[in-house]
Amino acid sequence: MASNNRITGALKCAVENTILLIVDVQSKLGEAMPAKVLNRVLQNTALLARAATLLEVPVLHTEQYPNGLGSTHPMVAKALPKNCKTFVKTAFSCMDAEGFPAAIAALERRHVVVVGMEAHICVLQTAQDLLATGAEVFVVEDAICSRRLENYQNALDRLRACRVNVVSAESVVFEWLRDSRHPQFKAIQAWLR
Repeated sequence: MASNNRITGALKCAVENTILLIVDVQSKLGEAMPAKVLNRVLQNTALLARAATLLEVPVLHTEQYPNGLGSTHPMVAKALPKNCKTFVKTAFSCMDAEGFPAAIAALERRHVVVVGMEAHICVLQTAQDLLATGAEVFVVEDAICSRRLENYQNALDRLRACRVNVVSAESVVFEWLRDSRHPQFKAIQAWLR
């Protein structure tokens, strides 16, 4: 991802140019989230992970201090592809996790779709640092959360101010598919019912 040739504001997320990044969707951290919000995040994160697997989109995944915050929530862990790379971190930005910047660079894809917890901390800092590398960042607003609504809303305001693409899970999936004639359309459509 060359930072000199950054094109801001990608209109659509291109499947052949995308990485899905799942940030810290962990069991104990999830317990601190409002139940209805957590359910929405888990459902949409699992949807994106399954769709990414089916469409051969690389998936990277982080866990923030799992000894304290637990492992990845089982609903999401079950949806991760077998070849998913996991990074354990203590830094809030994924870009500060050992080996993570090299893994992103090695994939040579410009679009990074980000989901996870918490919106105003790890998601926000990661999105800002990814932008600095020249990536086009898509944060999925219905697959991120914070413990408090005002922190979630502040994160969305700051992400938009940074020119991050704020999208929905279904928007991403349909941008990846592009056409109802796509061979995987019916399989993915069934998950949306």
